[in-house]
Amino acid sequence: MSDREAFDATSVRTVHLIAISGVAMTSLAGMLKSRGFVVTGSDQNVYPPASTLLERLGIPVRLGYRPENLEPRPDLVVVGNAVSRTNPEVAAMLDRGLAYVSMPEAIRRLFLVGKRPLVVAGTHGKTTSTAMLAWVLAEAGRDPSLMLGGESLDFGGNFRLGRGEDFVIEGDEYDTAFFDKGPKFLHYEPRGLILTAIEFDHADIYRDLDHVTSAFVSLLRIVPRDAPVLVCDDFPHTSVAVSAAGRDVEYFGLRSSRGWRAVDVRDDGSATHFTVRHDGERDVEVALAVMGEMNVRNALGVFALCRRLGLPASQARLGLRSFRGVRRRQEVLAAEPIVVIDDFAHHPTAIAATLEAVRRRHPSRKIWAVFEPRSNTSRRRVFQREFTQALRHADAVVVAPVFFKDTDSLPEADRLSVGEIVESLRGAGVAADTFADDEAILAHLRRSVGAGEVVVFMSNGAFGGLPRRFAASM
Repeated sequence: MSDREAFDATSVRTVHLIAISGVAMTSLAGMLKSRGFVVTGSDQNVYPPASTLLERLGIPVRLGYRPENLEPRPDLVVVGNAVSRTNPEVAAMLDRGLAYVSMPEAIRRLFLVGKRPLVVAGTHGKTTSTAMLAWVLAEAGRDPSLMLGGESLDFGGNFRLGRGEDFVIEGDEYDTAFFDKGPKFLHYEPRGLILTAIEFDHADIYRDLDHVTSAFVSLLRIVPRDAPVLVCDDFPHTSVAVSAAGRDVEYFGLRSSRGWRAVDVRDDGSATHFTVRHDGERDVEVALAVMGEMNVRNALGVFALCRRLGLPASQARLGLRSFRGVRRRQEVLAAEPIVVIDDFAHHPTAIAATLEAVRRRHPSRKIWAVFEPRSNTSRRRVFQREFTQALRHADAVVVAPVFFKDTDSLPEADRLSVGEIVESLRGAGVAADTFADDEAILAHLRRSVGAGEVVVFMSNGAFGGLPRRFAASM
C-alpha cells in the first residue's frame, strides 16, 4: 500500500490520526476505538473538550508533528484538514509510502458500508439538527449510528455506533484535506438529506455566495432520486441550489408556502411550541425544550424527514420534546442569579437567531451579548455591517479583540474592525464596549452584570474559558 486509494479496509487494525483534536476527528477516533481498532493520534495542541474525550477513550496523543509519531508503522493514517503537505509528519508519511486517507473517506469506507447515510448539511443548524435527528430515531427504537460536530447532551458524546440501518451524519461543506479540496459531505453518499440553509461562510476557502452554493448543488446531485430530500426555503439560495441541481425535493420552513411549514411559534418560558402544517393542512402540535426560531426550523426539517422514513407523527413528537440539545449550542451554564449561556454562534445570522431565541425565552430581562470574532470568516471584514446589525438585538454588547492565528494572520485592512462595531452600536443606542483581553472582559462583566440578567457568550472556540469562568464566579 502506497497511497490513499490502495488500502484494504478489512486488513486495517492500527490507525493513526494526524490533527486528531478537530471535532470530527475526535468523533472518528472514538468510533475507531469502539470498533476495536488500535488508535493513536498527534496534534500541535490539544485542549478540552477534545483532550478530555480522548483521555476518557484511552487514546494516546503525541504533541507536536514529528516523523517518529508514525512508529510503530500504522496500517492506515487519517489526515485531518488542518495540516498541509509540508507538515513534517505528513511529509514522513508520504516518504514512507504509508496508506493514508481523509477523515470523511475513512468514515465512508470503515463505517458507512451497509448503512443508510442520513446527512444533515447547511450553513446554520446542522449540528443541532443532526443530534436531534439521531435522538428522535433512537427514541423510536431505530438504534441509529451518529457522527456529530459537537457533544450531544442526550447521548453524552459526539458519536454512537448503533445496530440499526441508519447512520446520521453531519455534513460539513468545509474542504476535506490537502489532497482533496472538495467539501467533506460529498464522501458520505447520502440516502436521505436535510439542507438547512445556504449563506456565505468560510471566507478562507470560498470566493463568494455563488461558490458556496455550488458545493451544495454538487451535494444535491449525488442523492439518489428515490431518497427523501428536505430543503429549508427560508434562505433564498437553497432554492437556487435545488434549481441548479435539477431534482425534486420537499421544502420546509417558517415562511414556506409549500411543503412543511411551522406556524404559531411561541415560547411559554420553559418550552417552544409550534404547529406543523403540511401542504396547507394542519398536521400536529410540537413542543421543544430548546428555544428560538432556528431550532423550530431544525425540528421541522427533522420531523419531515422522519415522516418520510416511516415514523408516525406521535413518535417524532415525543423524540423532539425530550431532546436536550448540544453542548455549546445555547447551552445554559447557570440559571441563577444570572442566566449564563454558552453558544457557538459566529455568523451574523446565527448571532441574530441566538439573541432572538434568548429574547423569546426571557422577554423582560436585560440581555448581554459577548462575542469573540474567532472563525476564519468572522475575523474578516466581509460581515462588518452585518455583525453590527445582529448584535443590536442585545441590550448590552462586549466584543473581544479579533482572534489571532499564526496560520492566518490577516492584514489590518482585511480584518474585522471591532472599534467600528462598538461605535456603530453606541450610535444606535446600545451599550457597547471592547477590551484588550479576556481578563479585562471578565472583570467588566463581574462589575456590570446584575442579578436577573442574561449573558450570552458567542464564539466558535474556547473563548479563553470565559463562559464557565464567569458562571463559576457568581
